[in-house]
Amino acid sequence: MALLFATGSLCFLIGPFPGYAQLVGPGADAVTFFAGSLLFTAGGALQVRLSLSTRGAALWAAAVQSAGTLFFNVTTFAAMHTALTNPEYDRLVWRPDALGSICFLVSGVIIYAASTRRGWWPERGTTGWWEAAVNLLGCVFFGIAAVAGYVVPTNGSMLDLAWANWNTALGAACFLACAVATLRSGRSTKVPRRLHAFEKAVARDVKRLAGTGRP
Repeated sequence: MALLFATGSLCFLIGPFPGYAQLVGPGADAVTFFAGSLLFTAGGALQVRLSLSTRGAALWAAAVQSAGTLFFNVTTFAAMHTALTNPEYDRLVWRPDALGSICFLVSGVIIYAASTRRGWWPERGTTGWWEAAVNLLGCVFFGIAAVAGYVVPTNGSMLDLAWANWNTALGAACFLACAVATLRSGRSTKVPRRLHAFEKAVARDVKRLAGTGRP
């Protein structure tokens, strides 16, 4: 789950940079966004699966975020199709999806509200205490990018386009930081269980089944 979110975030981090788009072209840049959205969807599906036993805030947040990734799938695919069929389409490869960004923002608020806090501020002292806040910040950046992408036309000024591009990249950087932290610690604020312990339990079950010769 964390690896899928990390690689998906990396796609959304490098995709908006003008240097990357100029290097690979608008078509390949659009493919990068679409690939990132698919990775987000796969990570979101695993997150929902891991949260099923809780039936609490984590499950609601995972389900809402997973729905948001589906909206991103649709818009990134449409942008990829346009970029691949129209060589002149070189201004804004992908404008962040409004519905997807709203889902991400709602998910981020749910997780942040359920996290351990002192008032509005996260309470320090536990592993990953900052993740809920950084995740919510990333959702806010994606929301700003969505507003900027829809307020300005596709052929708007470079300054207008920069608002959408840079906020998309900043949001992706926040998500990447949370995913890398989960990879390092084996813990995630989005999934209330120790992921490494879950992986070990699955490995033990696989070995047990293999030893009994059952399919």
